[in-house]
Amino acid sequence: MSQINVTLPDGSIRNYPQGTNAFEVARSISEGLARNVLAAEVNGEVWDSTRELPENTALKLLTWNDDDGKMAFWHSSAHLLAEALEALYEDVKFAIGPPIENGFYYDVDFGEKTFSSDDLPKIEKKMKELAKQKNEFVRKEISKADAISYFTEKNDPYKLEMIEALEDGKITFYTQGNFTDLCRGPHIPHTGTVKAVKLLSVAGAYWRGDENRQQLTRIYGITFPKEKELKEYLEQVEEAKKRDHRKLGKELELFTFSERVGLGLPLWLPKGTMLRERLEQFLRKEQVKRGYEPVVTPHIGHKNLYITSGHYEKYGEDAFQPIKTPSEDEEFFLKPMNCPHHCEIYKTKPRSYRDLPLRLAEFGTVYRYEQSGELHGLTRVRGFTQDDAHLFCTPEQVKDEFKSVIDLVLYVFKVFGFTEYSAQVSLRDPENKTKYVGDDANWDLAEQQIKEAAEEKGLPTVIEYGEAAFYGPKLDFMVRDAIGRKWQLGTIQVDYNLPERFELEYTGSDNKPHRPVMIHRAPFGSMERFVAILIESTAGNFPLWLSPDQLVVLPISERFNDYAKNIVQKLRESDIRGSVDERNEKIGRKIRDAEVAKTPYMLLVGEKEVESNTISIRKKGEGDLGTMTVEEFTNHFISAVDAELAE
Repeated sequence: MSQINVTLPDGSIRNYPQGTNAFEVARSISEGLARNVLAAEVNGEVWDSTRELPENTALKLLTWNDDDGKMAFWHSSAHLLAEALEALYEDVKFAIGPPIENGFYYDVDFGEKTFSSDDLPKIEKKMKELAKQKNEFVRKEISKADAISYFTEKNDPYKLEMIEALEDGKITFYTQGNFTDLCRGPHIPHTGTVKAVKLLSVAGAYWRGDENRQQLTRIYGITFPKEKELKEYLEQVEEAKKRDHRKLGKELELFTFSERVGLGLPLWLPKGTMLRERLEQFLRKEQVKRGYEPVVTPHIGHKNLYITSGHYEKYGEDAFQPIKTPSEDEEFFLKPMNCPHHCEIYKTKPRSYRDLPLRLAEFGTVYRYEQSGELHGLTRVRGFTQDDAHLFCTPEQVKDEFKSVIDLVLYVFKVFGFTEYSAQVSLRDPENKTKYVGDDANWDLAEQQIKEAAEEKGLPTVIEYGEAAFYGPKLDFMVRDAIGRKWQLGTIQVDYNLPERFELEYTGSDNKPHRPVMIHRAPFGSMERFVAILIESTAGNFPLWLSPDQLVVLPISERFNDYAKNIVQKLRESDIRGSVDERNEKIGRKIRDAEVAKTPYMLLVGEKEVESNTISIRKKGEGDLGTMTVEEFTNHFISAVDAELAE
């Protein structure tokens, strides 16, 4: 029997008989490993572990500890959910059931039947019953005609619509137990690996995201190989609910929304505005140190601006509709991006290589139409402010400028306590280059420069194909918050294409015209999303320097209110923000309310403090700090802020 060569991640090469699969390779290493294998990475692609390996294979065995292993587990769990639904509900029809970052969902059409979260427990019970049967996931290649025949007989219009777009010869079915689904895979070996099941919620979802099409029922769920892991996850979910930025944003009086103003358009309240302004001041100050120049651009732009940039072609149909003017054929758009405006600023005068790099920075508000069902607090809105900057440089300067932006992003993470992060190199989809603009040579060069810059900074990265911006590749930063959730924060992009489209030039040392290269960057990403993540990561316990209300003065009785106001005024002269709680309440109630409001310092004043011209200090989390003069407290406060920023 002929042999195949299998190369393992440590570089070792093993020989196996032809017909061997990844599960059998795992078993040849150890029975324990084989029990834990969920899927396999075969020559860079994720496969079922039971699928026959090719002649020469670079193999990585995937377990629960690998992201792709979890995805296969949750993808299989979505099929298990569908099998349970088909067993319980007659005439149910299925759309899509993908894995997501935490769990999976399946979009289902129940027809005339009313479905609610009250139905979830019985479905969970059925899923556990089916899981115990340890039914194998069996992959089968099938012709397009047979696939159409199967789902026609089953009367499943959603699957038929998906099949129409598929190429004959590349269609596969997966079957476990009595359920068969149209699916590319991969899947776990059998259902018995699923030991813990929780269906989390029910929501509405339009077929293919189109508001004009059928509304389906989306069932979210999560599964684990052990009950203990489900318990830990549910505890994390409860903690996340307490930290929900929408809940805390209301309680802390940071922002609100109004249907009269419009969905997805946040209104920043005074305390939230103070928080935003502190964030802006922090980054503005740091940008000045690093040679950035501030600019301001309008909230709208002429249609031709976005035709030139390519944004109209790529996003015009999904944007807000054009703004008409009294002049015939004149159309404007709400600004979806700041970069076209910055290109026009670059063109205001001739540029020399001596002028570069030119770093233009703007806290620019942009507008993008998101479907109402996709809106979510501050993390998904229709109007948001980017901490945007565009660096115009020579090709020789690209790598150094890119590395300096990496330094800035990592400095921001350090200041805000995001110590766990990873970097993703987002490249073009090699199979569908029509989604992007520009020639291959420039794309290849930009992609190489990003990889080299990250490597030279010692930044571990993962490659993701198909995640690039339409005009260039990028480096995206993913951070884990205080309870382990992953968020995308900060992005840096290399762009050879917009300078070409806008015909940007500089005069080189050879006295000839040359094209600059653009670097797009946003360390926060957007102010709205960054604030949401900051709220949830800190549970509203902001760093002292960032807190909207850094202190509250609590008079023991109303006759000390004037003294308290005088204290606040003196502290404001040192840029220390606070207020007076003038309510006719007992001091115990005032202290409790200040703690609920997460105010860092409480300054108590009564007869003793008035007589000695002092204040009694109480700090959140530390308790009483004793009595100080205003000057002593000011010095203490400034030292505390300096210590925070120096950590």
